[in-house]
Amino acid sequence: MPDQLQVRLVTPERILIDTTADAVELPSRSGYLEVLFGHTPLLAELGAGEVRLHGAHAGEQRYNVNWGFVEVLPERVTILAESALKPEEIDTGRAQEQLDRGHKMWNEAGDDAEKYEEANRVIAEAESKLASAASHS
Repeated sequence: MPDQLQVRLVTPERILIDTTADAVELPSRSGYLEVLFGHTPLLAELGAGEVRLHGAHAGEQRYNVNWGFVEVLPERVTILAESALKPEEIDTGRAQEQLDRGHKMWNEAGDDAEKYEEANRVIAEAESKLASAASHS
């Protein structure tokens, strides 16, 4: 397919996407990226947030992802995520509990930088799940 990206989203449990798209937005650890056909090769660490596919066979699709890596080639995007959910699959009650747990961890971290980092990771993941679920309803 000319000028279309082959997009694959994979977790340890399943393949969520294997399709073509005109554009892909995704959360890297340093901010959101938008990938179009012909993009310069890139390997980036995935953050917590939404992967959005636009156009081609994908139509308009969204998936909440958390951590992992993305490989971008001029004609292909491969996303390897620790976890990924469609917005309608997100259990908002569990995500809220995760957010509360993250805040508790943050408050109890004291002077331990690793504990703060882990708390921030838990909070970011929970907040992205809640935002994805809210935008779906």
